[in-house]
Amino acid sequence: MTYVWITVSVLLMIAAVLTTVRVLRGPSSLDRLVALDTMIALCMCGLAAWAAYSRDSTVVPAIVALSLLSFTGSVAIARFRVRDDET
Repeated sequence: MTYVWITVSVLLMIAAVLTTVRVLRGPSSLDRLVALDTMIALCMCGLAAWAAYSRDSTVVPAIVALSLLSFTGSVAIARFRVRDDET
């Protein structure tokens, strides 16, 4: 089980680094929004992997709260987003 945890952790860290690059270099605000949603999803996956590894279910409410806040934030930003200037 430890090898699985290490593999999952490494893959999630690689995904987080690539997502951070997209946040920093995204050509538009919508690309950055999608990258931030992906980063929150990666955090939720990390918490779920930790819950499975440690067999501790106390982080499940945190995962649910993150998912609800992420969805609400994404909908609000997508609804009230101002278009980027075309260059």
